[in-house]
Amino acid sequence: MLLVIVLQLSILALLLTANNVTSGPKAIVFIHGILGNYEEGTDIQRWVEEVHPDTPFYSIALYQRISSLVPLWKQIDIIKNDVVGIMNNHTDGIHLICFSQGGLICRGILSTTPHNVDTFISLSSPLAGQYGDTAYLKHLFPKFLKSELYRLFYTRGGQDLSIGNYWKDPHHLEQYQKYSNFLAPLNNDTYTSKMNEYKQNFLRLNRLVLIGGPDDGVITPWQSSHFAFYNSEEKVVEIEQQRYFLEDSFGLKTLYNQRKVKIYVIPGVQHIYWHSNRTVFNNAILPWLI
Repeated sequence: MLLVIVLQLSILALLLTANNVTSGPKAIVFIHGILGNYEEGTDIQRWVEEVHPDTPFYSIALYQRISSLVPLWKQIDIIKNDVVGIMNNHTDGIHLICFSQGGLICRGILSTTPHNVDTFISLSSPLAGQYGDTAYLKHLFPKFLKSELYRLFYTRGGQDLSIGNYWKDPHHLEQYQKYSNFLAPLNNDTYTSKMNEYKQNFLRLNRLVLIGGPDDGVITPWQSSHFAFYNSEEKVVEIEQQRYFLEDSFGLKTLYNQRKVKIYVIPGVQHIYWHSNRTVFNNAILPWLI
């Protein structure tokens, strides 16, 4: 009997090796936010190592600081090469943790790649768009109010700035649909022949974790981190009433109905501290790093 058990275990080990299956924790890829750099993932990496010390952790050191203003599709084309390389080295699947603008870069990767991402953790990202006078905008565009920025962003030149790629003015949706070459097609706010591809790829996710909160101070409205957004009266329309959800344009409703979407509303966290807040990590990130 002992010999039979030993033989069975040996065969199982050979099968797992042949299929490149590992029993350890899945690799994690972190992507930083606008005007940030790879070091934004330092605290999360340290905390992961404390709990799961064998976890491979990669913080992408591309398009950092001012170069993060490069158009998002261009960033995605380059960053995707690194992420796909990591996927190929971890065929049992990876997790993505993506902060702020990085969440949109991850959206682009997930929609255009037949990936093996298990969990996408979006950490205060403007997934449904951005429309607000914030410190970032006042620093970069001191002469513009939010009500005027469509004049800049809804031009071909304006789409050469990453912020313009996800600027969604609820009072000028026709211009948004005409000029937005990233968020509008990605969320099916405007027609794209690639939508079926986007949906099939996005649905490869096993879990989508959406994290945001009312004291963020940058993402506007903050509910954009949960795929909600303003209507023409600047009242927030929740995720379940958004057209791309109702029509299941890119698979969001399917994941939601399958209970694969986890939504966290965490008060008291300002935008720049999401990735360095231990409570956020313990309660909303760590449970899904399995």
